[in-house]
Amino acid sequence: MSLPARVLDTLYQAYGPQHWWPAPTRFEMMVGAVLTQNTAWTNVEKALNSLKSEVPELEARPLLALPPARLAELIRPSGYYRLKTDRLRALCQWFVDAGGFVALDRLATDELRRALLGVHGVGYETADSIVLYGFQRPVMVVDAYTRRIFSRLGAVSPEIGYESLRTWLEAGLGTHEQVARYNELHALLVSHAKVACRVRPACPDCVLRRHCQYGNATVTS
Repeated sequence: MSLPARVLDTLYQAYGPQHWWPAPTRFEMMVGAVLTQNTAWTNVEKALNSLKSEVPELEARPLLALPPARLAELIRPSGYYRLKTDRLRALCQWFVDAGGFVALDRLATDELRRALLGVHGVGYETADSIVLYGFQRPVMVVDAYTRRIFSRLGAVSPEIGYESLRTWLEAGLGTHEQVARYNELHALLVSHAKVACRVRPACPDCVLRRHCQYGNATVTS
């Protein structure tokens, strides 16, 4: 069994299913993917609740109809709110121009991913979050927690590029039920990074310690 698969199994046994992405609709998930850039999810929830107090049906056209200054005020809790206003409006406009889910669901995964990466303010992590959670396509999401954990395990360099790490993880997880496996691994890595593999890690009680080069060196030194 590959290391990514072993990590997935170990974390799943420790933490259970994570039920990601926490959003009632696909489009709200997409909005959340923009708002969560460089902030904690608790702040995103505040911003989403603020948005829905004014736009109960959280959809692209009503958001575009809001004056930009008003949209910025509503999403202020998410931080960097002026920047995120521009990015959220760009995503909404792209979504409308592309024909919404009816048209986008017909795109091949690679084509959908390329289209998202062409939207202002949408980078690899945001695009792949939308592709995986919003469109249920088999693309692994990589974030800072992913890089931290697998570099401490000794599997990759801390400087590994996004695409190299993503393709390595996808190869390691195999082809069986990819979407569910990618979903759980990404969410479980986030949970584990917050519980144990923090910037200052809690190595002695870490469930991944037997796989971990960094943890074993720290505990035995």
